[in-house]
Amino acid sequence: MTDLSTATVFITGATSGFGAAAARRFAGDGARLVLLGRRADRLDALKAELKVPVHTVVLDVRDRAAVIDAVTGLPADFAKIDVLVNNAGLALGLEMAPQADLDDWETMVDTNIKGLMYCTRAILPGMVERKRGHIINLGSVAGTYPYPGGNVYGATKAFVEQFSLNLRADLSGSKVRVTNLRPGLCETEFSVVRFKGDAAKADSVYAGTKPLSADDIAECIHWVAALPAHININSLEVMPVDQAFSPFTIYRENH
Repeated sequence: MTDLSTATVFITGATSGFGAAAARRFAGDGARLVLLGRRADRLDALKAELKVPVHTVVLDVRDRAAVIDAVTGLPADFAKIDVLVNNAGLALGLEMAPQADLDDWETMVDTNIKGLMYCTRAILPGMVERKRGHIINLGSVAGTYPYPGGNVYGATKAFVEQFSLNLRADLSGSKVRVTNLRPGLCETEFSVVRFKGDAAKADSVYAGTKPLSADDIAECIHWVAALPAHININSLEVMPVDQAFSPFTIYRENH
């Protein structure tokens, strides 16, 4: 297995959900952590909790210049990134496309696509130069299976899938691994964000089910990173047992 006790792990969206859970999981190995997020108080609290070297950066991954400055300005002890977890992302709204908010669409594209690209492009050259590294992109089952109201969110996650595969093609011979992890129904702040703070509406998404947890996904992230260096998990789809595939929608006229 890959020894992660000496690894440096860079995690975006580390203030909650998958990102915070992944930080705790890698900290269990003794890894150094670079944690990015928009909420300084949460980053500070997580840093105080973890008993490993932690460097925090407060930024929004949509800010290209800030991402580049953060990576190029990393302290020497944190500069050689071994694992990049591109976790920052969000869904906004569940309206059908004709009624959807165009600002929400742009925010999802800027975060889920552009933010992921900025972080990847800033960190990847160092991995290639060192001939080691692993990029773990957080996709979604929404990138594979469409559902009503998923429109642009699903499209951004389809980008993550194809971008991950194309990175693999570009990186042949580099020893750098790339994985697209595609979670299904998982109870985090995801739905609260999607419904813009409406906790009751968010809770209804998980009512009567046993969804995945952030810790479940952190375990998956850790597993693919800890596999021997010659093994690459291209894509890993994970659902709770309570979730399956929707039937095809067939519209029928009333006669």
